Amino acid sequence: MYWALELILFFFLLITAYIALEADDLLIAVVMLTIFSFLMALLFTTMGAVDVGFTEAVVGAGVTGILLVIAIFQTKFTTVD
Repeated sequence: MYWALELILFFFLLITAYIALEADDLLIAVVMLTIFSFLMALLFTTMGAVDVGFTEAVVGAGVTGILLVIAIFQTKFTTVD
């Protein structure tokens, strides 16, 4: 019964991974990686690993996303043209 839900989650995982890899803006890439981690948490939950899914949601989608956004806004770059 869950195979259809898992198939949909795999499809969205591929889409978010592709967008994260091809994005020119770092903030868009971080948002896509956060969504990717949240989808992975949902996938772990559908597979019966609720504790792993909860950890992935907290660490992967929560803490890592916040730290990457802070790192992007703390980074300053200038080009010498």
